[in-house]
Amino acid sequence: MIVLGVNPVAAEKDATILKASGADWQSFLRPMEPFLLAVSDQLREQVAAFEPEIASYAEYALSNQGKQLRPSLVGCAGNAAGGFDASLVKAAVIVEMVHLATLVHDDIMDEASVRRRRPTLCARSGNEVSVLLGDCLFARALELASDFPTTQVCRLVARATRNVCTGEIIQTLRFRKNLLDREQYLHTLKLKTAELFALSCELGGLISGLNEEGLDGLREYGFSLGIAYQIYDDCLDIFGDESQVGKSLGTDLATGKLTLPVLQLLEKAPAAEKNEIKSKLFQWNGGQMPWLMELLKQFQTLEDSNEVMQDYVRQANASLSAVEGDGRSQALKQLLAYLSHQIAKLSYK
Repeated sequence: MIVLGVNPVAAEKDATILKASGADWQSFLRPMEPFLLAVSDQLREQVAAFEPEIASYAEYALSNQGKQLRPSLVGCAGNAAGGFDASLVKAAVIVEMVHLATLVHDDIMDEASVRRRRPTLCARSGNEVSVLLGDCLFARALELASDFPTTQVCRLVARATRNVCTGEIIQTLRFRKNLLDREQYLHTLKLKTAELFALSCELGGLISGLNEEGLDGLREYGFSLGIAYQIYDDCLDIFGDESQVGKSLGTDLATGKLTLPVLQLLEKAPAAEKNEIKSKLFQWNGGQMPWLMELLKQFQTLEDSNEVMQDYVRQANASLSAVEGDGRSQALKQLLAYLSHQIAKLSYK
């Protein structure tokens, strides 16, 4: 039996914004440890499904889990506080396999050499092996989804996988060619990141027997949380602390990706300055960060980005009204409080 703690601040029904929580990520995960350990164990067991010649590559990709956010969402949405069964664990494994497959492909697209402090699969084994291994992971996830007695699980996973890949294609087509506006940026985030958050929540609710209204609420929660989280992650690349982030800042700028703070800068900057700003952004080097930071501060883009993130947090909170009062609502609100706390820590350097 897993018992999830309740953050009294996060659980306030009428709060217009979830206040900052001092809890760290490990504190949030601790009650979920039995479920997450079961997910990790079953994820490792998936290596046996691959041909011996490629098993080591699959093992390398599947062992690169990060914060386990998506499996945690499956567990929370599945009300794992009341205990969990193999079906809920399998659902989390499916979502995590899809996520890890997207990371393998993203690293190829970005020509990334390091992820989570170790060489990427493409840096270690080459693009040819990596792109096909990513395909194998997607296929295995769908194979697992087909084990469920209802076709709905497979349909949801297939739809989410298609949308994630669509988001990546759209971003690639616009790379250094067409500047995203805010609407396009948010739409891309919904496809690339929020889709798997929504899938995690919907699968957890579906497998635990939640009604249609509750499933709709959880799906909307996942979309709003996912967009807020990705904006935060994008902001972290500019406003974060390098020693805590664990990677060099400005990597999005170095690869030509314009995120919300920069898009807001281009919206606010005088017309006479925009071409110069664009020129520097598309010839980016790390030494330009102080110049950019001064402009971002001048036009208050962090404050504006914070408001956008917190608005999505509010939307996610409101979506939980359909499951108000049960354990899953309390846990998911606690996660929103944690994210609000992290957002509040961003600052100009």
